Amino acid sequence: MFPTRLDSSVAYDIAKAMLDGFNRHYRLFRTESARAKHRFETADWHGQQRAQRERIEFYDLRVKECSRRLEREFKAGEQPMDVWHQVKLHYIGLLVDHHQPELAETFFNSVTTKILHRSYFQNDFIFVRPAISTEYIENGEPESRPTYRSYYPTRETMHAVLTRMVTDFDLRRDFDNLERYITLVQAAMEARLGHVKLRANFQIQVLTGLFFRNKGCYIVGKLINGFNEFSFTLPVLHNRSGKLVIDTALFGEDDLLMLFSFARAYFMVDMEIPSAYVQFLRSMMPRKPRNEIYNALGLAKQGKTLFYRDFLHHQRHSSDKFRIAPGIKGMVMLVFDLPSFPYVFKVIKDYYPPQKDTTREQIAGKYLLVKQHDRVGRMADTLEYSEVAFPRDRFDDELIAEIEKFAPSQLEISDRDGDGKVEVIIKHVYIERRMIPLNIYLQEAFDAGAADPDNHSPAAESARQQMERGVVEYGNAIKDLVAANIFPGDMLWKNFGITRHGKVVFYDYDEIEYITDCNFRRVPAPRNEEDEMSGEIWYHVGPKDVFPETFGPFLLGNPAVRDVFMKHHADLLDVDFWQAHKDRILAGHVHDVFPYDRERRFKHLRPEVPAA
Repeated sequence: MFPTRLDSSVAYDIAKAMLDGFNRHYRLFRTESARAKHRFETADWHGQQRAQRERIEFYDLRVKECSRRLEREFKAGEQPMDVWHQVKLHYIGLLVDHHQPELAETFFNSVTTKILHRSYFQNDFIFVRPAISTEYIENGEPESRPTYRSYYPTRETMHAVLTRMVTDFDLRRDFDNLERYITLVQAAMEARLGHVKLRANFQIQVLTGLFFRNKGCYIVGKLINGFNEFSFTLPVLHNRSGKLVIDTALFGEDDLLMLFSFARAYFMVDMEIPSAYVQFLRSMMPRKPRNEIYNALGLAKQGKTLFYRDFLHHQRHSSDKFRIAPGIKGMVMLVFDLPSFPYVFKVIKDYYPPQKDTTREQIAGKYLLVKQHDRVGRMADTLEYSEVAFPRDRFDDELIAEIEKFAPSQLEISDRDGDGKVEVIIKHVYIERRMIPLNIYLQEAFDAGAADPDNHSPAAESARQQMERGVVEYGNAIKDLVAANIFPGDMLWKNFGITRHGKVVFYDYDEIEYITDCNFRRVPAPRNEEDEMSGEIWYHVGPKDVFPETFGPFLLGNPAVRDVFMKHHADLLDVDFWQAHKDRILAGHVHDVFPYDRERRFKHLRPEVPAA
């Protein structure tokens, strides 16, 4: 049966209404991102944090809004399937000259699956793969700014050109001696270039959108000379006098990967053509998946879509099996992985031991808190999916038995398509980047002789350095979390991981609390000898009470670890450290942890600028 002209008219109207819904979403998303510049200029740090949290909710709100409109005006859920085929074709036509077609296609998928109640990876009426190319999309309006600006300095004009590059961003706040900072940036760039000849194509390309996150503003670009390209980032901050400073100059892919880490909050950046920003950034970070770049730009739903496409692609081109993830098993999360794929899959268990007084809803709330919070480079971002289907023959039997035992409500095994292919359907799953658990990282060091003071072999010395790095970074991670108003709760080594850059990242969120909600106490003195000799706690402990001096016995049983920890982080066992941070946060102080080491900062600025 062929669709009637009336069906086609309805289909076009549905497609148009759906695109109107997306355009409204992206207009609001972009407006909020653009306002980050004013918040930075006026030092409205609390407003910046609030906007970053609220913007995360924009997408789901617009999907619900659009779905309700389609049901109200077109009874969309009752339309026959041939109308939905027409809807998709009309929608593709409407996207031909669109500036965000990949985002609009994902929005179409979200609305369609909400209305038709189908899993998007099974639905015939959605965009399983892109229909519109994002290559060479141009700003058609003369007044629109390009994605990036190009500058063509010589050795002699470098200072003037760099000055113009910075002032072109029109930051409405005075620099504290811009001339001096440009001199420092120029020296850093020339040191990076070396004494090579500047080729005919020598240029600086810089993205026209500033990147805002918390209290920082970042200029991102690259130097091009002949066949060589060097990425650079200039962090712009407020100093104690309220004026702007360029804090340092960062160069190369590794610095940029730290800036765009999955363990940091999303940027706010005003983008007319997001795919062009992703393409520019990927030219400087070729190892970073596109889905993580979209995530870093605040376009998390697009990141999820691309991740899932990459995941399906990987499954088609691999043959290993999903298994229970190595390491100590968690009490509330069941974790599995595919060895050839650099992510882990986490499912909330149905049952918890008595010491875990929690619920599925509370655990999900903790993960949402992390998604909306400043992760300061110390908490892994998570992708959250529902109704995810895996081929049954790719699942290890031991893993199936583990899920049936601990999370039966989250498991379905069926041939729901009726095509003879049995699938494992996980009802709700979180997906995170895989890291080496810190306890395993330290154990590897101990196995290589790190804890033997009499072993002076090169392998043992290297192992000792590995152990010291891990312990020092562990303490740094906790201090960064504290500065961001996060108390990890369960601080055992197994709940932290090591990234490929050697950073320690926290990834077990079921017990996190805001620092400001915690009650930090000293252990009361024993009332008598019986209390002192007792192995039981003789004093009252409230649900939010924390006793920092009791951390030691749980964390520092190894003498070598204890020596390093006490040398660098003994203050973590002192209640005054925690209370002081709590008081500062309650007083309105917003601490920022910047994505580079203190030693990278321009030296003469260190006394003037708040500590990074």
